[in-house]
Amino acid sequence: MRYDPDTTLLGTLLADPEVVAILEKHAPGITNNPMIGMAKGMTANQALTMGAPFLGGQQVVDALRAEMNNLV
Repeated sequence: MRYDPDTTLLGTLLADPEVVAILEKHAPGITNNPMIGMAKGMTANQALTMGAPFLGGQQVVDALRAEMNNLV
């Protein structure tokens, strides 16, 4: 696992092109949404939990977490 979702900030994840590709695959347009800027200071887990409704629900969040956990 490249990132610890409990300690890694969303802003750090958004700087990684591989993570951006995963986010865009599961929630197209999410990385260009102006509201994502407000979440950059949250940990990945906080942002995914709070953002689940905007991302398409818990199934999408689970898929995002699974793919991000596979990054090495």
